[in-house]
Amino acid sequence: MSALLPALEIDPPGEITGSVIWLHGLGADGHDFEPLVPLLPLAQLGVRVVLPHAPSLPVTINGGFVMPAWYDIRDGDLVDRHDEAGIRASAAQVEAWLAHEKTLVPAERIALVGFSQGGAMALHTGLRHAERLAGIAALSCYLLLEETVEEERSEANAQTPIFQAHGALDAVVDPARGEAARDRLVELGYPHEWHTYPMGHQVCEPEIVDLARWFLARFQ
Repeated sequence: MSALLPALEIDPPGEITGSVIWLHGLGADGHDFEPLVPLLPLAQLGVRVVLPHAPSLPVTINGGFVMPAWYDIRDGDLVDRHDEAGIRASAAQVEAWLAHEKTLVPAERIALVGFSQGGAMALHTGLRHAERLAGIAALSCYLLLEETVEEERSEANAQTPIFQAHGALDAVVDPARGEAARDRLVELGYPHEWHTYPMGHQVCEPEIVDLARWFLARFQ
C-alpha cells in the first residue's frame, strides 16, 4: 500500500459514522476547500473529512512549472494525451487513503469528492474501487482514460450514486467535457445527478446547497 499523502483531517465532534475524501484542483492544496466544510451538514452527520495534499510535479501546460498536481496536463482540450502513469500513481495514493478510512468506517460510508483535477481523480478511482462506496461527487471535471472505464470499472460500484456539477461559463474545463463525462456515465447505467450553474471554474452557493442535500441522502 502507498504511504499516505499528507492531509488536513477534520473530525466531527462525536462518533465517526462516515468519511469524505475531498481532492483539490491543480495548483491548490487540501486547504482549498476547508472553508466549505462548515457549510455542509457533515459534522452533524458524524462524517469526518480528509483533504489530501497532492504531490508537486512539473505541469507541461504551465510551462513545466512545478506545482501541486494529481497528474500532468499536456493539452488544453483535456481529451487526449492523458498522463496515464501519473493518474494511476495518484489513484494508488487515493486508494491508500480509502484503505485508511476503512479502518474507521465501512466502505459504503465513504464518499469520494473532488474539484477539477481532483474531481477527475475521484471519478477515476471511485469507479474502479473494489468495494461499494457511499457516493462520488465530481465537480467541474471530466473523465480520465475514458477508453478503459468500461473494462476497469468495478461491479461493486456499478450503482454508486454520482453527483456531477459544472459551470456553464467555465473557461478552464470546457463544459462540453463535463457533459461528455455525464453522457458516458449515464450510458454505463450509473445513478447520476447532473447540475449546471451560471458560473466559471469555481463553486457557487446553489451548488453547495445541492451538495449538502446529496450528502444528507448519502449519510443519514
